Amino acid sequence: MKQVLITAKVNPYLINELEQKGYTVIYQPAVTYDEVTAQIGQVDGMIVTTRIKVDKAMLDKASRLQWIGRLGSGMELIDVPYAESKGIKCVSSPEGNADTVGEQVVGMLICLLHNLLKSNLELREGIWERDGNRAWELGGRTVGIIGYGHTGSAVAKRLRGFGVNIIAYDKYKKNYGTSEVKEVSLQEIFEQAEIVTTHLPLTEETRHMVNAEFFRSFANPIYYINASRGKVADTRALADALETGLVKGACLDVLENEKLSTYTEEEKILFNRLLRNPNVVMTPHIAGYSHEATIKMAKIVLQKLDI
Repeated sequence: MKQVLITAKVNPYLINELEQKGYTVIYQPAVTYDEVTAQIGQVDGMIVTTRIKVDKAMLDKASRLQWIGRLGSGMELIDVPYAESKGIKCVSSPEGNADTVGEQVVGMLICLLHNLLKSNLELREGIWERDGNRAWELGGRTVGIIGYGHTGSAVAKRLRGFGVNIIAYDKYKKNYGTSEVKEVSLQEIFEQAEIVTTHLPLTEETRHMVNAEFFRSFANPIYYINASRGKVADTRALADALETGLVKGACLDVLENEKLSTYTEEEKILFNRLLRNPNVVMTPHIAGYSHEATIKMAKIVLQKLDI
């Protein structure tokens, strides 16, 4: 009997498809690391998101495991080289939620520039303020995209109708420029961009890539957007840059620590500095979590696994 362990909330479509392929599905969306480790020796496949770290210690107990399917993008929680050395196939599905992230990035940016959140919250307090909520138009601005994979290109696609100048930098890709997206160096991003959005996986190279030096490198103050990985940006550096004017506003769907109940006093202070800043729009890591994306990601994982 083939068994698959699902360690996160998924669309019923995925469960039904796996059962039709002959798997017994163990659906445990709240399972802990220790619970996974205790039962991983009895399963042939595993579906994960960002909840559970699949490390060497766990994989050493995975005597039957043949594959790991990651819903979404980013494989930083899986020791992929070690898993593959044991013959375990590892796949992800960044294509599956790129469109919805692209939509939210543009939506958050419009929300920020047009003071939609700020003015709405003021109205709830009985404040009718027009001059203080006058919008800044997106059209004519230069948007710099750092990381031009599935999501970065999805953002660019959705920005084209706003009459913006789109420039993009990707350290590991070449010749992706088009008549609508100019391929540039990171230095050119620093020199030209007015709005910057990062779409990067979390690696040792990208961890805190967005730091105090990063913000000081721009020729002019910027708007910053992060809907990739929270640890790509140094929270303290961002809070400082917002307060000193190096960053005019920020849109954040991800944070360094997304488990609010575990916050230290220092983390609480930093979080509140961002949350109470009228030039910050924050959401709880929902950009890639649309109803449609949950099905798209499942379809792509199953296709790549070819099970």
